[in-house]
Amino acid sequence: MAVASMLKDADIKVALEGCKAADSFDHKKFFKACGLSGKSSEDVKKAFTIIDQDMSGFIEEEELTLFLQNFAAGARALTAKETKAFLAIGDADGDGMIGVDEFATMVKA
Repeated sequence: MAVASMLKDADIKVALEGCKAADSFDHKKFFKACGLSGKSSEDVKKAFTIIDQDMSGFIEEEELTLFLQNFAAGARALTAKETKAFLAIGDADGDGMIGVDEFATMVKA
């Protein structure tokens, strides 16, 4: 299951177009444009479980690199700079990973 199944195709397309260039990813703009920030807490948690591909209960750096590909096949990978910035913003407790509550806070911010 892809995160895209919960969102409108047109919204995903706009969101991905907005961060098409390397080092242009902005999580707030992306979550708003794709419609995830307007979804229920339950849907945000479902999105988290999809992005957490190894089912560890956390989104690690490797999974963040492939973040956009959860929304559309063929989407670009995040750059190392984007991945590190995304992780730093989402990792409120400093453990090097993003938990479900941290992810939900980031999506709804």
